[in-house]
Amino acid sequence: MTESQSISTAVVPSLHVIPREAHNISRKQMSQGTLRVLYRLREAGFAAYLVGGAVRDLLVGGEPKDFDVATDATPEQVKALFRNCRLIGRRFRLAHVVYGREIIEVATFRANGGDDEGDRLTDDGGRLLRDNVYGSIEHDAVRRDFTANALYYAIEDFSVRDYVGGFADVQARVLRLIGEPEARYREDPVRMLRAARLAAKLGFTIAPATAEPIARLAPLLADASPARLFEETLKMFLSGHAVASFELLEAHGLLPVLLPETAQALQSNKSGALRRMLVQGLRNTDARVHADQAVSPAFLYAVLLWPAYCRALALLQAQGVHAAEAQRRAADRVTLHQVARIALPRRFSQPMQEIWLLQPRFTLRLRKRVFRLLSHPRFRAAFDFLELRLAASDSHADDVAFWREAQLHPSDATADSAQDRLTPDEIGNDAIAEAGDAPRKRRRRRRRPTDTRPAAE
Repeated sequence: MTESQSISTAVVPSLHVIPREAHNISRKQMSQGTLRVLYRLREAGFAAYLVGGAVRDLLVGGEPKDFDVATDATPEQVKALFRNCRLIGRRFRLAHVVYGREIIEVATFRANGGDDEGDRLTDDGGRLLRDNVYGSIEHDAVRRDFTANALYYAIEDFSVRDYVGGFADVQARVLRLIGEPEARYREDPVRMLRAARLAAKLGFTIAPATAEPIARLAPLLADASPARLFEETLKMFLSGHAVASFELLEAHGLLPVLLPETAQALQSNKSGALRRMLVQGLRNTDARVHADQAVSPAFLYAVLLWPAYCRALALLQAQGVHAAEAQRRAADRVTLHQVARIALPRRFSQPMQEIWLLQPRFTLRLRKRVFRLLSHPRFRAAFDFLELRLAASDSHADDVAFWREAQLHPSDATADSAQDRLTPDEIGNDAIAEAGDAPRKRRRRRRRPTDTRPAAE
């Protein structure tokens, strides 16, 4: 371990106060819990500011999902003020003030550099491991990642305090790192994903100096926590800006590190069919988010990893592996390799695999199998996935039409003629998958042996 150096000796904070009449933020846009926290901290003699993404989103006309507060009170002092408070975190010690279902995150101003008895530690590569060194608001502003996230709304006079030029960047819709970009990415490689996610969400452009090191430093993401990468990908793809996020991952060389087998499959798919399907799936996800409809991480990852699954399946079948076995092995292989990078929980990876493995069964239209597939718990998700595959190829159009009709009129769902166009492998695959469907043979009763003893005289 090494002691961290100053985040950026080149960044000198300079206060710029934007008065209430020069910005569009109003207390009416804030939750009651947030206002309670801000006012109680002020009444107790502490500084209290709304900070970060909430200020940024309000300035661009958005609706923040949560509100964060920055203060000069230590976490222990915050806890003493609020009975409904709990302290969390080791890497970053924070106070969470809870009002019903709302959690207000309260962070103490952090210092820019220093050691303070080992409470600030990095590894040899510069990655931040622990950071509980407290400082002033000027230090805290310089410590934040992007200038757009280093804006402070002051509750006492309703002004916005800007120390690093963030207000001008928000007005210009530019995402810019504070300090030397390479050092900031080495300190926390996930910032590269945050840059792509925030640029996609806000419609900002990434400043050239902020964008330049990303492709070179992308391999650092391999050392990030798989659980943290899972949470970051959910924010990236389930917030209504999945297509833009994906395109930025591609443009900045992050996709091969985050989804390596998918990136490899897309590169080798010269027709572009797999990419068309993936992008259409993300476009559908965005539409569902904007319509306030539920989106399952299992379906999302079924879309994101489908190119990898198709490539793995083709390689196994080229080796002569039977189709049904190849499907199972390809699903397991892709999942196993991906969870080493992104910690996809089993509650999502298992239904993801079921969506894939149900696809061949849509070609089988025998009456009994139609009814069984219609009653399968993953039928709806698997059918939606089948419809999505039309974006790659219209060869499934007949199947899609049949199963749409089957859902409306299941009693009419027969297709004896469909059996004629199945390959032996497809028939065999379904037979294996449906092995439990055959009626059980009735056990024959054993006859009692005839009594051959002589009758009693």
